Amino acid sequence: MADIAPRLATRRLVLTGHHPDDLDDLAPMWAHPAVYERIGGQPRSREEVWIRLLRSIGQWTHFGYGSWVLRERDGGAFVGEIGLLEARRAIDPPLDARPEMGWTLAPAMFGKGYALEALTAILDWSDRRGLAQTCCIIDPGNAPSLKLADRIGYRVQRETPYHGKPILVLERG
Repeated sequence: MADIAPRLATRRLVLTGHHPDDLDDLAPMWAHPAVYERIGGQPRSREEVWIRLLRSIGQWTHFGYGSWVLRERDGGAFVGEIGLLEARRAIDPPLDARPEMGWTLAPAMFGKGYALEALTAILDWSDRRGLAQTCCIIDPGNAPSLKLADRIGYRVQRETPYHGKPILVLERG
């Protein structure tokens, strides 16, 4: 199967479209407490991660944007996944038509600056394609992601409930 997502590279990372083989790296990441406690509060089953992986592949086909899998350039170690989503979340009021940016790193990769490096490449890519206006949602207690979002130009617009918990809606552009 040809990769629909463009391959992006940074000084330390390679960003590629999702592939079914990525499930073995993605599933443990989404089941790790350091990840799910900041994103949703519940571990994701292997089945749920599989559905997310397939969604990531499908978004490129229909929308022309989506998410990437991050790996270290030297050695290919799995770093995480990051990119643009069409999540159609049940948030009231609804998110507007802007693509939603999301990022998740494997806990072993926290604190290395990889998210900023990858987001910078993705935002450059998306800005060149007229996708400068994006949004993201972040748990109010996720200080590292809020700091990163601010650094790359996202500003808090409102707090709203999502799945019974407060969430911050941020916008860029």
